[in-house]
Amino acid sequence: MFKSLLKTDNDYSATVLRLLLGIVMFGHGGQKMLGWFGGGGFQGTMQGMSEALGIPAFLVFLVIVTEFFGSIALIIGFLGRIAALGVGVIMVVAVLKIHGHNGFFMNWYGAQPGEGFEYHLLVIAIVVALLIKGSGALSVDKALSGE
Repeated sequence: MFKSLLKTDNDYSATVLRLLLGIVMFGHGGQKMLGWFGGGGFQGTMQGMSEALGIPAFLVFLVIVTEFFGSIALIIGFLGRIAALGVGVIMVVAVLKIHGHNGFFMNWYGAQPGEGFEYHLLVIAIVVALLIKGSGALSVDKALSGE
């Protein structure tokens, strides 16, 4: 089963998707874990998501860990399918719990109370592609799979 998680081909399109998703998610993970890029850091995120959104602390912890370490795993291409699945689950929950009621579009002009879910749909599409294709070329998964 482990070998099937690593299985990938020398596909550079999967590599591009994996790297870009990893880089984008690293920004979000850095905000939540370390307080980088104007984020609240670990304590602030734990408190904010637990109290303001009513998300159980254990699940907030999983979000922080998945966004931070999952983004690093995506960047290097290690267990890319698992990392992508974690990000995908976070995006689905974000749409259902936070962004879905704001409509489709991002809040470009500050005319709505929050952000829509168009970004999340794009991330979910990338996640599906990575679940199908794997980490692609130039990945730890490719090196470990021995193909």
